[in-house]
Amino acid sequence: MDTIFALATAQGRAGVAVVRVSGPAAFGCAEALCGPVPRPRKAVVRELKDGDGAVLDQALVLTFRGPASFTGENVVEFHLHGSIAVVAAVLQRLGQLPCRVAEPGEFTRRALENDKMDLAQVEGLGDLIEAETEAQRKQALRTVSGALGARIEAWRSDMIRAASLIEVTIDFADEDVPVDVTPEVQQLLARVRADVAQELNGFEAAEMIRSGLEVAIVGPPNAGKSTLLNALAKRDAAITSQRAGTTRDVIEVRMDLNGLPVTLLDTAGLRDGEDEVEVVGIQRAIERAEAADLRVFLVEPEETLAIAPRRDDIVLAPKADVRTDGAPAVSGKTGDGVPELIAQISDQLAQRTRGAGLITHARHRAAMAAALHTLDDALRFVGAGAEHYDIAAEEIRTAIRSLEAVVGRIDVENLLDEIFSSFCLGK
Repeated sequence: MDTIFALATAQGRAGVAVVRVSGPAAFGCAEALCGPVPRPRKAVVRELKDGDGAVLDQALVLTFRGPASFTGENVVEFHLHGSIAVVAAVLQRLGQLPCRVAEPGEFTRRALENDKMDLAQVEGLGDLIEAETEAQRKQALRTVSGALGARIEAWRSDMIRAASLIEVTIDFADEDVPVDVTPEVQQLLARVRADVAQELNGFEAAEMIRSGLEVAIVGPPNAGKSTLLNALAKRDAAITSQRAGTTRDVIEVRMDLNGLPVTLLDTAGLRDGEDEVEVVGIQRAIERAEAADLRVFLVEPEETLAIAPRRDDIVLAPKADVRTDGAPAVSGKTGDGVPELIAQISDQLAQRTRGAGLITHARHRAAMAAALHTLDDALRFVGAGAEHYDIAAEEIRTAIRSLEAVVGRIDVENLLDEIFSSFCLGK
């Protein structure tokens, strides 16, 4: 394999920049820059020099001997002063040595190919890099730690046991088999089926945490929706005006709400539009509000709109600062009721994300749904009697292959380029 290098930290000026080198010639390239390399996992400060012996920087040098490294190969890290010029000079020098610039995600891809990570862990690492909130961080870290791979390995072990019991019966079909294997096989398959079904049930909540949730503010014109959005976002994200119909398009504000990634939507006031642009804005408002995970309605008591609240939506009266009727209300202008509204939104979204499973990508869900379907078929054939055991065994093998695809053991080569293309060069 080629030896590769890349800047592993963000581009631009920083206090420290890390350049990573991985591959069979990693130590030799390091020696060309700094002389004898330190013992593995022992950091030393060395001068880095160009081909003419001129000093490029004074850096902390770390080495990791494969397979005890992130990629499973020999790895060297140079912790440089984070000057743009210093980083450029070191990268230029490495480019003169027998190594090349890494492709996006190539370090992580080598970790996968060297069995340092499974494919689910790779995807979890990508999610961890992209995590913006505490809930996303925790969820991604569970996947990176190998929790999903461990569960799949346990299921695989049970299914292999079930298949082997059935195949023993098939192999000795002409002889008296002293023990009926059907109860144990059914128990093993039923246990795996229940676990897989539970993970599938938790996919929607896990996907909400990974991708974020949408909360739409809905109401008639001039109800204070934009002012409320600004109060929740704690900045002037939307234009506010006494004139009705100011908001013509959906305004989005991304925020961290008690650890959950939430996008607030300020929508156009729901009424009969006065011109073509407003009509389009109102239609978009209805479409986005219908698709939102949660809606906050700002409406007067007994007032009806083009869309009706769902059971879990939050319904409040607007302009709490000037009301005297005692109706539950909120005011973005003065902040009356805003803390209580944030608490309500947080509680509602927390309930919807409770029970999140380990599977977080559509690919995981499709593979597990296929496994669940074939497990149902396997259980049916096992229950139909020994004459159907050969079909049951094949169904079990099919279910095993579906689950193995989640962690990248089979049938994923066509996915790898797409997955790793989203990674930065230093990963």
